Amino acid sequence: MIPQLTIRLYGDPVLRKKAASVASVGPGERILIKSLLATMYEHKGVGLAAPQVGISQQIFVADSGDGPLAIINPKILKKSGSGKMEEGCLSIPGVHVNVRRPKDIIVQYIDENNRRVERSMTELLARVFLHEYDHLHGKLIVDYATLAEKALLRKKLSEIKKLSK
Repeated sequence: MIPQLTIRLYGDPVLRKKAASVASVGPGERILIKSLLATMYEHKGVGLAAPQVGISQQIFVADSGDGPLAIINPKILKKSGSGKMEEGCLSIPGVHVNVRRPKDIIVQYIDENNRRVERSMTELLARVFLHEYDHLHGKLIVDYATLAEKALLRKKLSEIKKLSK
């Protein structure tokens, strides 16, 4: 059975750290990927990054409806277009923020079989990729909130922070 992982909540310092790159994908990383996917699906998410479960490595999983992806050491090669959409985050339950992101991206990463992949992504998949990519760099959706939105979220974020301790 694949173990479920505990999702770290807003306020946990691991969520603000830049994750370390992965030297190569081996059995340990593959188990982590399976656990990330199981945890993501259990919590009805579309993406989950290793830092969100307390592991500061550049690994995330995503499934925007076309099947699961494992992304290791991602790089964004090109961005274009722009769109705003409400996003939530498993590490900040109950909080939603309108986030402006590129609509189309070209990315490079290593998959779970140590293969280098270069591909273009658009719309929801691009948004999920960029959201999880942010997690690898210590950035959260609340960082995109306007001052007015942050004021409205202050109480809720404070409550979540208390739960993370």
